[in-house]
Amino acid sequence: MFDRHRRAYFSQLDSNNSAAKTAKEKLIAEAEALSTSTDWGYAAGEYRRLMDQWKASPRASRKDDDALWARFRAAQDVFFTSRQAANDEIDQEYAANLSVKEALLAEATAILPITDLAAAKKALQSVRDRWEDAGKVPRADMGRIEAGLRKVEDAVRHAEEEQWQRSNPERKARTNSALSQLESAIAGLQEDLAKAEKSGDQRKIKAAQEALEARQAWLDQIQRSASELS
Repeated sequence: MFDRHRRAYFSQLDSNNSAAKTAKEKLIAEAEALSTSTDWGYAAGEYRRLMDQWKASPRASRKDDDALWARFRAAQDVFFTSRQAANDEIDQEYAANLSVKEALLAEATAILPITDLAAAKKALQSVRDRWEDAGKVPRADMGRIEAGLRKVEDAVRHAEEEQWQRSNPERKARTNSALSQLESAIAGLQEDLAKAEKSGDQRKIKAAQEALEARQAWLDQIQRSASELS
């Protein structure tokens, strides 16, 4: 009786061990098939899935399980070592690109402050022509580099808008019209003031002076705007 139970027990152990080995052999085969993949994102996700399945699988005997794990781990190592080598190569390439873009950014920043818009636009276009050709930079530096160039682009765009406003014929016409109207109004108020002073009416004198001073302030402001347009 004892021998029969002992044989049954060990037979069950052998059966369990065989099932565990079969399940893990299947996972190893999948891991080995993925080891030469260069689809880094997909394969890394698949390895995470296989690892979860490995952890959920029953254990074989310690000797068998250790040997199986070594094979599974070796397949992973092949993939992740290849991925790291590819990433290192990309980082070296991007680091070289960063040096080029740092120099281009310094060239662009030298445009500021803008004193000659035509020259600034020409210099900025020269930088832009070479910017994309310089290639990608490391992700950690991307925001800083792009923001630096955008600052110069915004300054040139603002200078263009200001120049257009100064040369806008409609705005010039409105300004000239307002100047004419104010000059006419001031001439009329000067006459009113002279009449008030002649009559000696202090209330009318004060009112005419205040109205004249307000119109003169507006005229000075519009004349300054007009000088910027010229």
